[in-house]
Amino acid sequence: MAKDNTVSFDEFDELINPRPAETDFDRVVEQALSRRGFLGGVLAMGGFAALGGAVLPKTAAAASNRFAFEGIAASTADDIVVPQGYKAEVLVRWADPMWSDSVAFDQASRGTAASQARSFGDNTDGMEVFMYDGHVLLAVNNEYTNREIIWGNRPEGKAETADDIEKGMLAHGVTILELANDGSGWKVVIDSPFNRRITPQTEMQLTGPAAGHDLLKTTADATGTVSLGTWNNCGSGKTPWGTYLTCEENFNGYFSAADEAHEVSAELKRYGVSSKDWGYGWAKVDERFDVSKNPNEPNRAGYVVEIDPTDPNSTPKKRTALGRFKHENAEVVINNDGRVVIYMGDDERGEFIYRYVSNGVYAAGVDTDELMNNGTLYAARFDASGKGEWLALTPETTGMDLAAICVHTRQAASKLGATTMDRPEWVTANPNSDEVYCALTNNKNRGVKPNAGGDETPAEGPNPREKNNYGQIVRWRPEGGDHAATAFDWDLFVLAGNPTVHSDAYAGSENVNDGNMFNSPDGLAFDSNGLLWIQTDGEYSNDGDFAGHGNNQMLAGDPVTGEIRRFLVGPKEAEITGLCWSPDLRAMFVGVQHPGEDGDSHWPDGGDSVPRSAIIVVTREDGGLVG
Repeated sequence: MAKDNTVSFDEFDELINPRPAETDFDRVVEQALSRRGFLGGVLAMGGFAALGGAVLPKTAAAASNRFAFEGIAASTADDIVVPQGYKAEVLVRWADPMWSDSVAFDQASRGTAASQARSFGDNTDGMEVFMYDGHVLLAVNNEYTNREIIWGNRPEGKAETADDIEKGMLAHGVTILELANDGSGWKVVIDSPFNRRITPQTEMQLTGPAAGHDLLKTTADATGTVSLGTWNNCGSGKTPWGTYLTCEENFNGYFSAADEAHEVSAELKRYGVSSKDWGYGWAKVDERFDVSKNPNEPNRAGYVVEIDPTDPNSTPKKRTALGRFKHENAEVVINNDGRVVIYMGDDERGEFIYRYVSNGVYAAGVDTDELMNNGTLYAARFDASGKGEWLALTPETTGMDLAAICVHTRQAASKLGATTMDRPEWVTANPNSDEVYCALTNNKNRGVKPNAGGDETPAEGPNPREKNNYGQIVRWRPEGGDHAATAFDWDLFVLAGNPTVHSDAYAGSENVNDGNMFNSPDGLAFDSNGLLWIQTDGEYSNDGDFAGHGNNQMLAGDPVTGEIRRFLVGPKEAEITGLCWSPDLRAMFVGVQHPGEDGDSHWPDGGDSVPRSAIIVVTREDGGLVG
């Protein structure tokens, strides 16, 4: 069964592997539905306002205004909208050439596998900027491709040839580009020696505790140490030693079986793998995606992959020590004692938040391979009291060997009773204080069904609303400012909602109003001034519970006062995702993913053109700093 574009990836997985309705919610805590009672209860932590400025003195909020722009209204236009004094320009689109021998995008055919291999990938997501020997490099994830668009030249919007399938495959992965600004704006440097496409066909090295384990051995690789490709790359990360971290998320939807009656193992079902894929058909051109023939192949996907953007000949490394799940992003923090701490979210309804703490410390000249291969993985437990604990996933605590923990990470976290979350997406650390934030984008199953492993999903703690279609942002503070500490305190920075429709908890927190309301926070990033930038990937119907929300957007929030302002609104049917800045901080690079995914956009070229995901450059018209 092909995936219908009207059905989300998570919904498709649930159709294939249905979960029983929850019938026993002994742990469910009744939440007061009045907005006043709600805000006065679960969200308060000590004397600090859990919702930013919700209970801070008004004078403090007014005195702390650090915004350089006035908030803008919601929009349903098929265009980019930014505040007065700012402008947005397209930097690079899906299928734009990267080399002078590349073939320009053809509106009629939408290209071939050969042209896609030499062009920018599709559906941009996480990205990071690197400076190297005077060169500005941009590493970008290309998460997936819209089948009805890339194969829109076919009458039914489906692949008809092996080349069609391979074209779709090669639109996935990672793109590395050199950028330059000659004074007229940022441009891609065509033919730069740093330009590179990393695809599902690129050789990778499997590293860490699971490397060489039987779970990673396949017909193609009997050693369990060499893997082909990365795909469905969602969020990103950046190491202090100058490498790029790309995160494999919904890897499961590319596997299938020629025999649709084939039963996959319970371990693979936990990750959504089945005999049916999402309609990409990769198993038709590459047998490693046929789980009946290669049942271990899915165990080689779902990792954080480290890439050296400065060396186009380098081999990417899959870091199994960081666990295997549907990785959103990887936020790297150097702890006060020099250890590397990496925070990660598992983006599926009812899954967990993780961190990794290295054994060694980071210093100039240290072996960074060891830092990424040897450490301890933890899952988070959030108590309703506003306290939390990191649960170490070790052989002693889980009864699993270390390699199995790295491959079956969800199962390990379930054994320890980690807190099921409302789709943990991007995690980001405040550069000005010891705070970490995570976007919990939504969870319609909260309080309704267990997660894929059968763990309860009670409406309590950081996930306080049943059938949560709006999402929230949780933040925590490690005990003593030590990111390697076991204990932490947590609160909620914001509950998204709609105060024009609801007067209860679904109205959102006090820092949400009719001028800044949004749903489904996804991407998060701090700028150098300590403002929190929030990108959304949610409902854009602008109707019913979402009336007034408009298209997906990007907002900025002040962690001290709690104030939130809308900065940017995207085109129709698009997600806003991926954010980084130029080295001089005068340009902001923003990703626009899947415009026109339901057929109602021609962005960015207008007219009757094919909608194309793209990266835009946002600058101030006066040339000033942007973040």
